[in-house]
Amino acid sequence: MNTPELWQFTSSHFNEKARWALDFKRIPHIRHSLIPGFHIPTVKRMTGKTTVPVLKLNGEAISDSSRIIEALERAYPQPSLYPADPDDRARALKLEDYFDEELGPYIRRWIFHVILPYPEFVRAAFVSHASKSAQLAHRAMAPLFGVIMRRQMNINPASAEVARGKTLAAMDRLATELRPSGYLVGDRFTVADLAAAALLTPLVRPPEFPYKAAVPLPEPFVKIRESLSNHPAFKWTLQTYRQHRGESAEVVAAANFSRSKSNADASRAATTER
Repeated sequence: MNTPELWQFTSSHFNEKARWALDFKRIPHIRHSLIPGFHIPTVKRMTGKTTVPVLKLNGEAISDSSRIIEALERAYPQPSLYPADPDDRARALKLEDYFDEELGPYIRRWIFHVILPYPEFVRAAFVSHASKSAQLAHRAMAPLFGVIMRRQMNINPASAEVARGKTLAAMDRLATELRPSGYLVGDRFTVADLAAAALLTPLVRPPEFPYKAAVPLPEPFVKIRESLSNHPAFKWTLQTYRQHRGESAEVVAAANFSRSKSNADASRAATTER
């Protein structure tokens, strides 16, 4: 079996959902972090679509975080994210679908409405991993990037207010669905918990989230987070990340490793010659 490869945006919550599943199952995998906008040709060649995450698994390019997790459950059944009990599994998948449809798109629209006026923060969140030339290109295109994002994602004050309401409704639903165990299904961590927690990361921003912006949060965003910090879903997400996010299972691609090793050998040789 070839090493799975994940094409991702570093700060996307749907990408975090797929990434967390790989890490939870301790599946060594290669990550390709793309830049929003510049990602389109690469992704379209693989899937015919423009969305990430995309997982290349056994020669197949799989898009959509839920389909990725389903494929991982088949290929790597342990540790399982799907409950063994049929009723529990149905509940877990129903909740995953609910958060995918009723939380994921809306929290994204709301938070982007808040942060898009702060291009430095957006750049730090989505482009900090890229080369200097790519970062400069993104900086030059920042005004156009904001216009395109607002149009494609229907971001405006009215739609953002609707999105805020949908996000709060999903947070309330999460709080009511929690079992006495602290989990959404049964007495252990499942795909339902992973989906809900991952999709709340744009708002909650847990310390364990693997990619962090190296600039301060915009002040309006800080105030929103403070106003919701005592919500049970907010606190539950922080706790879930502390307990279950774990370490990365990412590995370095062989070509990159060989290139890095050659560079290191050359550097040592140059030092010796001097």
